[in-house]
Amino acid sequence: MRTKSLLSKSRSPLGGVLALFVGVALAVTPHTAEAQDNGTWWDPDDPRIGLGAGFFDAETASWNMRHLSNSPRPDAFTNPDNPGDLNFANSDMGFQGNRVVVGNFAGFMIYDISDPANPELEVQVVCPGGQGDVSIFGDLVFMSVEQARGRIDCGPQGTDGSVDPERFRGVRIFDISDIQNPVQVAAVQTCRGSHTHTLLDSPHDAENVYVYNSGSSFVRPGEELEGCVPERPEDDMDTSLFRIEVIQVPLDNPADARVVSEPRIFADQDTGRLDGVQPSGRSRESNHCHDITIFPDIGLAAGACSGNGILLDVSDPANPVRVDYVSDENFAYWHSSTFNNDGSTVIFTDEWGGGTSARCRAEDPYEWGANALFRMVDGRMEFASYYKLPVPQEATENCVAHNGSLVPVPGRDIKVQAWYQGGVSVFDFTDPENPYEIAYFDRGPIDDEQLYTGGFWSTYWYNGYIYGTEIARGLDVFELEPNEHLSENELAAARLVTFDEFNPQHQPTIEWPADVSVARAFLDQLERGEGMPADRIAEVRDVLLTLDGEAESDTVHDRMRDLYLELRAEAEDMADSRRVLMLADAIHALAHEAHHGQAHHHDEMP
Repeated sequence: MRTKSLLSKSRSPLGGVLALFVGVALAVTPHTAEAQDNGTWWDPDDPRIGLGAGFFDAETASWNMRHLSNSPRPDAFTNPDNPGDLNFANSDMGFQGNRVVVGNFAGFMIYDISDPANPELEVQVVCPGGQGDVSIFGDLVFMSVEQARGRIDCGPQGTDGSVDPERFRGVRIFDISDIQNPVQVAAVQTCRGSHTHTLLDSPHDAENVYVYNSGSSFVRPGEELEGCVPERPEDDMDTSLFRIEVIQVPLDNPADARVVSEPRIFADQDTGRLDGVQPSGRSRESNHCHDITIFPDIGLAAGACSGNGILLDVSDPANPVRVDYVSDENFAYWHSSTFNNDGSTVIFTDEWGGGTSARCRAEDPYEWGANALFRMVDGRMEFASYYKLPVPQEATENCVAHNGSLVPVPGRDIKVQAWYQGGVSVFDFTDPENPYEIAYFDRGPIDDEQLYTGGFWSTYWYNGYIYGTEIARGLDVFELEPNEHLSENELAAARLVTFDEFNPQHQPTIEWPADVSVARAFLDQLERGEGMPADRIAEVRDVLLTLDGEAESDTVHDRMRDLYLELRAEAEDMADSRRVLMLADAIHALAHEAHHGQAHHHDEMP
């Protein structure tokens, strides 16, 4: 159900203390982009409308997800006089084991999340320079630095003038093998700094990890960094515009990290013209990428590149090649991207207003500041639909599409996404033409009279929980709850998927182990979508009950094998034949597990 917290409406952005959540039940209406009876694209009774303001005591609204914890930023990463000071903004995050690295424009923090309901701050590294986006790989933490105030030595005093030999703009690399004493081991300078970066661990190169760097700021002068050329291509073909950088990091000596290529991914592939990828409508010029999301197992990357969405072949990590690009007249700034798990759909986000403006107001068009969903057809991207946060926000709330990840429910494409002060939205895009919301969490604005930049920068599913970096309010942790759109079996199957590491803009293939909850998840989906007769669903559920306590018996193996063969034969006549085949494959995996488990059991017998 939806709940709306009954909390005080503070008029001060710094007022109050972290409040307890007290809920009241409200009616549930699935959210879509379809017009309501009053002509709007939102439900006028949505509890997110009109939430009271406050810093830690804002009103909240949630639906189908539970807020577990909030960890405010430490003092070193705050400006008590201005909660929206971007020099201390929380940014992106990366995960490893029971830790999350939280980036900040002033450095980064590492939290122990062994207990997601009670994260513990382990490490603080103060190293100003923004953007602060982070990734983690083994004992290495990578951090993007873009602002001109960044120094090689991480000093807080900043830099002076247009040329300063102490200035650092690029990708920092820290060794955290001694978790309590991180050490910067490399600082790779780039001409436009690093707004974001993406790690690529190539299956063909175990000795190196590659970093795709996206610099979106001004080009520094060549007097400060040799080779930097601020002129446009019509004036100088060596321009530092219209390219990305690929950094190679030797894993046995990260200090030797260096830029190994500067791919001209925007060039016209026939004429060589550097600005060969053209935007349309409202979009900005494509002379850089913002985010580049890499899916190593399919050898592709989706670049959200200012004015266009670009598809790259990254099978040769140092030399990505553009294979397709799209434009959209409704997009202002192509910001980030997400593939679904089989690579058949890709989502691009539009960061209209740069993330610091109110772009989810009632008067803002639904198609602006939204997601655009594309189907992959014969290696090309074809537009399917838009998805935008389906509720208006206040004029004092910066709100637009931002970062998120897949929720690993088998048989479905589900994404959790941040919308700055629009909160968190979880939506199903299994049918790319008809995405719809299935859960959310939202706070009221930081202040109801002035816009302070805040809200969720990123929200990611990691090993059973949703983690959100809130720009001004810290680290939040959530848990999805069973509901009419998402069953307990589906959530149980999603929780089976665990990663040792998980980084922004890096998509691993999601695989589910042989487990009865996966088969039960498919049955719940078939029931919800009427994809199989109800009596047959009940029969299969009864058969699956026999697995309880007998998972490794020969009898179970034979029963699962027979059921698998039956479902394969029946699938063609079912309303949702594709999902019936998925169910059959899940049962086949159970039969295989039962057979091998029993064989292993016999081998151990005296």
